[in-house]
Amino acid sequence: MQTSPQPGAIDDKPALVRGLTLLPATALNMVDMIGVGPFVTLPLMVAAMHGPQAIYGWIAGAVLALSDGLIWAELGAAMPRAGGSYEYLKEIYGPRTMGRLLSFLFVFQLIFSAPVSIATGCIGLAGYAAYIAPALGKIFWSSTVAFPMLGTVRLSLEISGATLLAMLAAAFATFLVYRRIGGVGRISKFLWVGVLATLGFVIYIGFSHFQRGLAFPPGWSTLPASGFGGAFAAALLIALYDYWGYYNICFLGEEVVEPHKTIPRSMLLSIAAVAVLYIAMNVSILGVMPAGEIAAMAGSTAQNSVVARAAELVYGRWAGTLIALLVIWTAFASVFSLLAGYSRIPFAAARDGNFFSIFQRVHPRDHFPTTSVLLLGGLACLFCIFQLRDLVSALVVIRILLLFLLQAVGAVVWRITNPSQPRPFRMWLYPLPVLITVAGFALVLLDKLPLLGRGLLFAGLGVVAFLLLSLRKREWPFYSANERR
Repeated sequence: MQTSPQPGAIDDKPALVRGLTLLPATALNMVDMIGVGPFVTLPLMVAAMHGPQAIYGWIAGAVLALSDGLIWAELGAAMPRAGGSYEYLKEIYGPRTMGRLLSFLFVFQLIFSAPVSIATGCIGLAGYAAYIAPALGKIFWSSTVAFPMLGTVRLSLEISGATLLAMLAAAFATFLVYRRIGGVGRISKFLWVGVLATLGFVIYIGFSHFQRGLAFPPGWSTLPASGFGGAFAAALLIALYDYWGYYNICFLGEEVVEPHKTIPRSMLLSIAAVAVLYIAMNVSILGVMPAGEIAAMAGSTAQNSVVARAAELVYGRWAGTLIALLVIWTAFASVFSLLAGYSRIPFAAARDGNFFSIFQRVHPRDHFPTTSVLLLGGLACLFCIFQLRDLVSALVVIRILLLFLLQAVGAVVWRITNPSQPRPFRMWLYPLPVLITVAGFALVLLDKLPLLGRGLLFAGLGVVAFLLLSLRKREWPFYSANERR
């Protein structure tokens, strides 16, 4: 059945269509959250916490995700528009002044961070494929690129069989997302089933052969000597990467049916379900593999196939191969969901006149943003030549700086400056979720001070780009906010 464009579209600006109900919205969030993350970062988490204490990292990540999720839920239900945070930052901080700058910076970083995020899923997918077909690990070319302006930043480049497979996965995801939102929703439900089957099988393998003494040795509950500010901060960064995605539905707000109900419910359901699955998977794997063997995988992307190795130990090579195939499915589902959500953000900014106009193009029949889908998908293909270990930390720091902290503080600003604004959903225990969110993100940033400086430099480049664009268009801050061209 053809869905009509969103009522109330202003003038002749292109509009999207509402077609996402609660189930596909929850599915999109969950496949975005799970993806390849926990299957490649479990060794990193165990290494950071020096053993089974890794469970603390997953629990802390869940608390932070829930706190931040409540902020997103309040804003998303009140402003269900394409682009999500782009609209929130603009509205909170002033659509013609500072809000215009901050929303521009959000889109500016997204052109880099969204393809990086998609590429990490594709790289993880290729790593598990190499478990099945080791020939994919053959390297055809490798190099290292240095960035003197950024201090000691050096990025490893590599083209191998796995790299080419990662690029192919990004291209195929672009093909699947290049369609109307109803089709995206149906595909997401199909992929979601595979994601749940993967985690369910991994958890079953672990608990069916669970060794309590292996998972919880004497003294397991004691935090490592590096303490709260070191190991815990490192674990929290990993957990953030794995939990992020609970907000994906906010970027698709203009395409959600009954968004004032669907957006908060889908987010909270996603966070609760994924937290339970992550903690169960962590415990189950620790129950069949020594923590030291798991942690040893953290130093090698090519050998980081921890859940496949656990299945192989229990049932043999066939089980490892099956798990690897399921992880590949799960990773691809996340790539698909990421591209679907992120592609709406440059569209929203361009339609608003705060980004390049080419991004506001929509398909004439199916009403989805064509340029955004193709550009982000294409850049993701390119970024697959980088190594996973070089991408995750920078991705987390840039997003905290230019999105999450601004939005968390903005939720308080918005309540103070717009007390009469209708809020279909109000965050629970306000302002406690904001305080937890800011404290958690600050802990991660303080533990990554060198990356924090580089993130600020990146933000500075965004400010320069904004000022040049504003000068060309004769807009704030060079002209009065009320002045029209």
